Parts: sequence; C-alpha cells; structure tokens
Amino acid sequence: MKLEMHVVDAFTNELFKGNSAAVIITTEWLPKHKMQAIASENNLSETAYLVKDSKGVFHIRWFSPLTEIDFCGHATLASAFVLFSKHPEISKLKFFASAVGEMTIVKNALGRIEMDFPNRQPVLVATSDIPKALLEGLSHPPIEVLKNNQAYFAIYDNEATINAITTDSDKLKQLAPFDVTVSAPSKDFDCASRYFWPANGGDEDPVTGSIHTGIAPYWAEKLNKQQIVALQASKRSGILYCEVSDERVKISGDAVQYLSGTITV
Repeated sequence: MKLEMHVVDAFTNELFKGNSAAVIITTEWLPKHKMQAIASENNLSETAYLVKDSKGVFHIRWFSPLTEIDFCGHATLASAFVLFSKHPEISKLKFFASAVGEMTIVKNALGRIEMDFPNRQPVLVATSDIPKALLEGLSHPPIEVLKNNQAYFAIYDNEATINAITTDSDKLKQLAPFDVTVSAPSKDFDCASRYFWPANGGDEDPVTGSIHTGIAPYWAEKLNKQQIVALQASKRSGILYCEVSDERVKISGDAVQYLSGTITV
C-alpha cells in the first residue's frame, strides 16, 4: 500500500524551526497498530491521520512515536496547512476528535492558521499535593504548581530559569499519564514555556499547541489581557498567538512545508 505523506514545520515561518508533524489523509482508518508503526518509524513528535466524513468534517487522530495522543495542536495546524495548500479555494475547515470535540480552523486576516479549542485552564495544586516526582524531576523548584487534564504546570518568575531547567525523565515518567510544562513571564513575549513528556512521547516537545489551551488562560488572567503571544523556548522554538475567552482558546500560527512524498506500508 502506498500513502501520500506530508511533513510540516508548525508554529514557525522558518524551515527547521517550530515542531514537525507528519500528515496522512486516507478514506478510512488504517488499523491502529499500523498507524502506530508509521508514527514510530517517522519518529516525529506526532503523525496525524485524517478521514473525511459524509458531512465534510475531518476526523483526526494523533500518534506520537510511543502512543496515540488525545490532543495535539501542532499536528492539527500542520494538517490544516496541508488541506489549505491542496484546496486554496477554501478558507475554513471543520475537524473532530473524541477528546476535544469539533474544532473550527480558518485562515485569519494575517494569513495565519487559527484553531478554535476548548479552554483548559489549569487549577492550583495545594503545596501538600504536589507530587514528589515532579519536584525531583525538575532542577529548579517552581513558585507554584497547577494542573489540568493534560499536564502539571510548574510556574517560575523569570524566563532565564526555565531556559536553565534540566529534567530527570525517569522521575517525570512517574507522573503518567500527565506531562509537565514549565512557564514564566517573557522579556520579548507575554510568556515563555517548555514542555516535557517522557511518558507519552519524548524528553522535550519542541512546540506544543495543546498545552497553550492551559498556558494562555493562566497568563491571560495573570496579565489581565485576552491576547497572549507565547514563546515555546525549546531549541527549535515556536510562536503561538492566543486569544482567550471563557470557554474557548483560539491559537494561531504559521507553518512551513518540509516534505511531500509517498510511503510504502
């Protein structure tokens, strides 16, 4: 079987930056074990699979090299980029995923791809309830810890601290199924973050759209503003433009095509 596959760098307008995702569009789902095998072979943060239903909605699933993921923002952006590129006459898409629901994706006035996600604002974790594995897994102690249904949020008071953080992946794996993000105010942006997910994908994710459905609401409340420009401060780095409302978070970004080709499975 031959399948068309695209690889896109998401949340960047510069090749070899942002976060790479593979995109495969089929008429029906491949067996789960085969989707996982392809994702493992690709060895990217995520491989996204899409199947269009009779109503024109694209059902999307995401696989890391290790497992199927409930929610992935950068691979959603990459998938939309591929579809908009293949069909330049359209400017609006509908995606659906079981854990997220229906997502509206548009090309906005600035030419960025804008995704509409649920607001997943984290809640404060009492000091006595902070897992020992979290504190031992991060080289610097946070000033506070929050949590949503995806990850623990370790908050710091300056960007230099999160840039300097090292992790003990074996400790952070003990937090499974939860991942860990560290975040702080940024000198050049509203906030900066990094994302560690050894239990679900790898040591550090370059740019993580999904976690900004929690990061953006947190900083929107702290900074008393609805528009948040966020830096993910990995080695590849990426910029996310966020708009926060009570129930939703719109996350926009750029993308760059890296590869288009055919795989044989």
